[in-house]
Amino acid sequence: ADRAARVSGGLVPMYHTTELMKRATLHSRAIRDLIYTLLNTVSGGLPETLPAWILEERALAPLTESMRQIHFPESAEKLRAAQHRLKFEELFYIQIQLVRKNLLQKQKFQGMPFKKVGEVFMNFCNHHLPFPLTDAQKRVLKEIRADVGSNAQMNRLLQGDVGSGKTIVALMTMLLAVDNGCQACLMAPTEILANQHYQNISELLKETGVTVALLTGSSKTKERKMLDEQLQSGELSILIGTHALLENKVQFRNLGLAIIDEQHRFGVEQRSKLWHKNTIPPHILVMTATPIPRTLAMSVYGDLDVSIIDELPPGRKPIKTLHQFENHRAETYEFIKKEIDKGRQAYVVYPLIEESEALDFKNLTEGYDYITASFPLPKYKVSMVHGRLKPAEKDAEMERFLRNETQIMVATTVIEVGVNVPNASVMVIESAERFGLSQLHQLRGRVGRGSEQSYCILLTGNKMSNDTRTRMETMVRTNDGFEIAEVDLKLRGPGDLMGTQQSGVLALKIADLVKDQDILKAARFQAIDLLKADPNLELPQNQRIAHTLYQLQRYKNLWTYIS
Repeated sequence: ADRAARVSGGLVPMYHTTELMKRATLHSRAIRDLIYTLLNTVSGGLPETLPAWILEERALAPLTESMRQIHFPESAEKLRAAQHRLKFEELFYIQIQLVRKNLLQKQKFQGMPFKKVGEVFMNFCNHHLPFPLTDAQKRVLKEIRADVGSNAQMNRLLQGDVGSGKTIVALMTMLLAVDNGCQACLMAPTEILANQHYQNISELLKETGVTVALLTGSSKTKERKMLDEQLQSGELSILIGTHALLENKVQFRNLGLAIIDEQHRFGVEQRSKLWHKNTIPPHILVMTATPIPRTLAMSVYGDLDVSIIDELPPGRKPIKTLHQFENHRAETYEFIKKEIDKGRQAYVVYPLIEESEALDFKNLTEGYDYITASFPLPKYKVSMVHGRLKPAEKDAEMERFLRNETQIMVATTVIEVGVNVPNASVMVIESAERFGLSQLHQLRGRVGRGSEQSYCILLTGNKMSNDTRTRMETMVRTNDGFEIAEVDLKLRGPGDLMGTQQSGVLALKIADLVKDQDILKAARFQAIDLLKADPNLELPQNQRIAHTLYQLQRYKNLWTYIS
């Protein structure tokens, strides 16, 4: 055996190499020899990156010892100790950055304090609230009021499952802004969703005297001119729209609050533009109906304060979910017929628009033809919506379904976010094995929005992989979005879940968010405790941390900030 391998206790390191490296004789054994030589030529060992008090408190091995043992372990136990130390260090410095950014933002950026709960807010609560708030909604509103009532700028993430009532919390937060002489805006990722927010909020506020307007890419020039004037004069209190809100010509008189819906669909740069819409940065509330596993939230949104609405409004019945094989399609459509005969409506969702020779799945157009030609009762009217329709055509079809002019909506995943039809009680997902777990949960959330019992039917082929079987069993077993997100994280990994690989946040070298949740929690709590006592890392015992952080940021190989 080679000399590097001889020092290991029977455990020989293997290194990934490319064909080009191998041609240059840089194969695994050559890399082993190089690292072995390097570790033995570093005089006095490697510079330690964690202070002695953390090493002692956490019973962590020193860096030099950990580096030796991770490459040339003397035993499996020493290898585990080295891995633990290096994982803790990686996660600890991510958390130091995120927690510190949160604390420094609160010190550095003064928000507009919303000191009073005024007439507009109280009038809405007492006379126009459509239903009593749940305890979860009250708790979240209290957290938001504490934020906006202080002198710091709020940066809060609001998580809530589909139908949990995030919009009413967002609206009441906007009314707090209005009561304190400020304007508010709500930005949604699509015109359909922006329109829906505008219609819902306009309806709720129609007797309050609060002015609301809509701005999207489809807004006419004449409307935009009037809207710009009203914004700059302060006559307009609430503006709802798409990314059109970010344009430089959209100028507010006094923007005090910016709310971003389905925030993962916006880039960091887009979100940061909202900061520059006022001399004092507005309070920021980002909302998502995609439940984020706690470990992922700690890492991706660790610089935001997190609120969770974990309770559905009263009267909502849990959706019943069934898994059926495709040979039971006839019975499934018979069930849809019974529901429509009760006055309800149904969605049928397909994963593909066009025929694909490589994928033997029912596509949208075939499905539409099948339903309209051989459905148990052809008298039903059917809408079809997909991403290739022009926005106006898509909106028209959705409007027809909303008004119950069509009883069945055949669609692709464009209806995943943004359609609220309380009368729809059945969601059939064709080729359900083609969808990810979070996507299945989002699609299911399109039904169950009224008081009637709703159903989600997952149709798959008879042959299923183990992952597919796990997804179907999870969907049938639970409606809890956070439990589903945890299973999804285990199946898919963190990079795929929220597009975090693109942001660079989770380019982890050794730690694993799924397997190392306990280490992540320990690293975060350590960072929080340390920074509460020494936010600027000025104490002598924390100088090593300050120096390491400086080095990491200097070489820019750390993690992108999320604003």
